[in-house]
Amino acid sequence: MNVREIDHLVLTVADIEKSLRFYHEVFDMPILTFDDDRKAVLCGKQKINFQLSNHPHNPVATYPTPGSADLCIVVKDKMPEVINHLKSYYVDIIEGPVQKTGAHGKLTSVYVRDPDGNLIEISNY
Repeated sequence: MNVREIDHLVLTVADIEKSLRFYHEVFDMPILTFDDDRKAVLCGKQKINFQLSNHPHNPVATYPTPGSADLCIVVKDKMPEVINHLKSYYVDIIEGPVQKTGAHGKLTSVYVRDPDGNLIEISNY
């Protein structure tokens, strides 16, 4: 098997509109509609799909639960700009900036939570 990349991931959420608004406004991720009524945001070359905890899209993970994800997004912005941007949207930084190791080397990261409590690491190389 020759794996090339991750195409998408699915976040289970309590309120899709609230999640769309957060990811679109805070991270400037374009909103997508697919399969007639499903919603996602574009994250670089990948997308993040959203599903409701009480109405998941089959097949589904064994325990689709809001707030159980932990993901890292890489940004081009310098960390002081990221921090100022997050503050302008009243998004609490729960940790950072800290040094971490990503898939391609050393990262500088800050951590926030989305409306469902998912841990979002915002990083740059």
